[in-house]
Amino acid sequence: MSYGYEILGPWAIAGLVIAGIIALAVLILSLFFRFGDDVPDRFIEGVYKVDSEDFLQAISSLSNSPLKYGDDVKILKNGNEFFPALLAALQHAQKSITCTVYIWEDGSISTKVLDILIQKAKDGIEVRVLLDGFGCWYAPKDKFNELEKAGGKVDTFRPIRFGKISRYHKRTHRRAIVIDGTTGFIGGAAIADKWLGNAENESQWRDTMFEVTGEMAQSLQSAFAQLWAGTNGEILIGQTFYPLTQPSTKTSSNRYVSVISSPASDTEPLGKMIWLSIRCAQKKVCITNSYLVPDQYIFKALIERAEAGVDVSILIPNNSTDAKAIRHATHYHYNTLMQAGIKIYEYQPTMMHSKILSIDSKWSIIGSANMDLRSVALNEENVIGILDVKFGKKLDHMFADDLSKSKQINQDKWEKRNIFKRFLEIFFVKFMKQY
Repeated sequence: MSYGYEILGPWAIAGLVIAGIIALAVLILSLFFRFGDDVPDRFIEGVYKVDSEDFLQAISSLSNSPLKYGDDVKILKNGNEFFPALLAALQHAQKSITCTVYIWEDGSISTKVLDILIQKAKDGIEVRVLLDGFGCWYAPKDKFNELEKAGGKVDTFRPIRFGKISRYHKRTHRRAIVIDGTTGFIGGAAIADKWLGNAENESQWRDTMFEVTGEMAQSLQSAFAQLWAGTNGEILIGQTFYPLTQPSTKTSSNRYVSVISSPASDTEPLGKMIWLSIRCAQKKVCITNSYLVPDQYIFKALIERAEAGVDVSILIPNNSTDAKAIRHATHYHYNTLMQAGIKIYEYQPTMMHSKILSIDSKWSIIGSANMDLRSVALNEENVIGILDVKFGKKLDHMFADDLSKSKQINQDKWEKRNIFKRFLEIFFVKFMKQY
């Protein structure tokens, strides 16, 4: 009996193998690497301060989001402050609870939150939970089944499915927890035991959440409702989710812009918002972020501002990070950043997971976004830009406190790192589009 492969000669088989290797290489290059500039370099004419009307209107225009007056924002440092506030707000829910976070893992805090959600659903409260198909892989399915039986609604954003695998790497990274449409939580934390405690050891992550009210909370509701409609099909409507609120007036202490960001190759409102904020810094830039692999525009803006005399400081995780590959990619940029005068600090006690940008102690960006290409171009994110001197000074105080627990990178010592570390930096930075 003759088989098909016996008809092919060795050269033909070799040719097929080579063709397959070339096809695989082209696929990997097209998926994981970018060549050339996708869009023109960014620039602005003139000098504008972050508290100027020109700056604020530009931010509003870029994000296609109205500039509003808002209420005070409450800073919740670590799980010790965040979870008690969250549990209390859930317990007091009268009409609705909507929740989406990137990570939800089984554990003690998950049980506490779900027990409240299940009871609230039994009491007739409208409960909606949107889980990410990747980040919530370890969510307790039995408890969520119990929530659904109690009357709550649960759905998953882009679970892995045949025919839709190409979308699987585009995740929802948003944090939007809203109670009665009037109280909301946004920031870097999620529902998992690693956020418990006060960042006292490596099992307790350092993070920051923010409690917002009024129209700010409704902006988080929009961040949830948009994804919920696309995933579940249900359009949230009515005062159960959007109660009538009295708009804040000019007597309010802050002005804000809420930005809901979705993947788009050219518009990228989040990236442009961060870039313009850094570009308009006059005195100082304070960055706290868990994953720092910025795009070329933000990278250039940081260097340009530092060389212009702006005090630029960056606080990121040390070796306690949960993403070693990103850490190596970040290290690739250390020399260039420090040569421009930028100070780099690594938080020592545990994983640093906060996501805060503060400009001139006046303008701040808080929310779910990391300072990397994934947050700008691949993830669903939501942030709030806030002009508030009182709030900005509170963030500066918290930043200084975190620096007291951090180690500044010494450039002379850094340049003496071994060749193996340099190799890892060069290797992992090639995949920066995926981080």
